[in-house]
Amino acid sequence: MMKLMKIAAIAVFGLVSATNAFAETAQEAAIKKTLEPRLGDGTKIDSITKTPYGGLLEVRIGGDIFYTDAKGEYLFIGRIVDTKTFQDQTKARVDEINKIKFADLPFDSALKMVKGNGKRVIAVFEDPNCGYCKRFRQTLNEMENVTVYTFMYNILAEDSAVKSRNVWCSADRNKAWDEWMLKGKAADPAPANCTAPNDKILALGQKMKISGTPTVFFTDGTRIPGAVDLKALESKLASIK
Repeated sequence: MMKLMKIAAIAVFGLVSATNAFAETAQEAAIKKTLEPRLGDGTKIDSITKTPYGGLLEVRIGGDIFYTDAKGEYLFIGRIVDTKTFQDQTKARVDEINKIKFADLPFDSALKMVKGNGKRVIAVFEDPNCGYCKRFRQTLNEMENVTVYTFMYNILAEDSAVKSRNVWCSADRNKAWDEWMLKGKAADPAPANCTAPNDKILALGQKMKISGTPTVFFTDGTRIPGAVDLKALESKLASIK
């Protein structure tokens, strides 16, 4: 008798769980149906999940996070900050969903610079016409004991791809890149038979939702967009276990 009651309880629990899952799916579908047309043609909501923040629901579109109410009638655009710890909960969540598998990057399609023991490793996406990238390149030159993989990500000007190809096809790629980024000395025109990984890196950057340069990636999978200064870069590297 006790065994039968236990089986019945398990069956009821399973039914309740399935019902709750269905209700959540129905709510998600209803909110998507309401919000997507209002957000513009072609907008695709990737997920809608509950949050512990006052009944708000998280709306994820690509690498961006927004919030809405239970019916999808209002959209909250901004950051949620814990008033006890002052931690930016939205940033933490965005960092989480935008993490990459660092080891999966195509390092054979990047420039490689090793300084000192090279134990600390980063990857940076830069455009040859990016002023902030040129400033960041100076920061990298001031660092010690670091390996830097540079992916030439051509998104800023029509001739960015040409400049990157000229660098890639140089006898000394790292020297050619530094000559251009730090001194403004252009690399010699590439031979007609030389192929650069420009299209491959452009597709990769778009897949990773890289919208600006420089963008720096760390071995823990996180990223920092923009020309971070030396102090902040050293601090971030020190925080990685």
